[in-house]
Amino acid sequence: MTESDGTPDPGSAAPEEKYADRVYRSVPGVISGVLLLAVAGWLIVDAIVTGTGRTPWIALAAAPVFALPVIAYTLRPVVYANERRLLVRNPLRTVEAPWASVDALRAGYSVELLAAGKKYQVWAVPVSLRQRKRANRAANRAAGAAAEAFSDRTRTFGQPAQSRRGLRQGDSDPTRAWSDQVVDTLQEIAERNAGRPDAVGPVAVRWCWWIIAPTLVGLVAFVTLIAVT
Repeated sequence: MTESDGTPDPGSAAPEEKYADRVYRSVPGVISGVLLLAVAGWLIVDAIVTGTGRTPWIALAAAPVFALPVIAYTLRPVVYANERRLLVRNPLRTVEAPWASVDALRAGYSVELLAAGKKYQVWAVPVSLRQRKRANRAANRAAGAAAEAFSDRTRTFGQPAQSRRGLRQGDSDPTRAWSDQVVDTLQEIAERNAGRPDAVGPVAVRWCWWIIAPTLVGLVAFVTLIAVT
């Protein structure tokens, strides 16, 4: 507990340390989104400046139809995790799940959140089969090296997965794909915090209307302008 001026209350226990949200998102997705927006912006501006007749108006109508979906599917997806809840921001909606409502997280061909009896895709953590194959090859090489070093007692053959994950926070494990590492981390956070009194509550789902509505309006305007041309 703290006083209103922010100083600790001497009669209470030491305040619990708070940590910033963990943030997970696809860096290649963000880069591709920025490049697509740059190219589209150049083409649209050029059509507005140099176009004749209805061309500038068609370009203006096409701008939200193209730009907003690109933003939604490349820049918007992100996952925030703290001690109380998991927040998954997908292209068209946001899912906020207190840890007590999270049943599981799993990574198959895509990452899925199972919460309150429902399933939600996690767009911000894409699964790469190529990355998994590369990680499996690295794991096999590590197992071979461990077997060779067994006689020197420097490493243990058949080391369990949890020991491999005993890296410092922020370290990358080359023997596991990034999406699998993220899912393992989030699952551990869920199990550790599910019993917290402030991690209880219903799953909240909110639609991203600031993307949906302008896109639909732009699409109607674009189709109308094309039809009357």
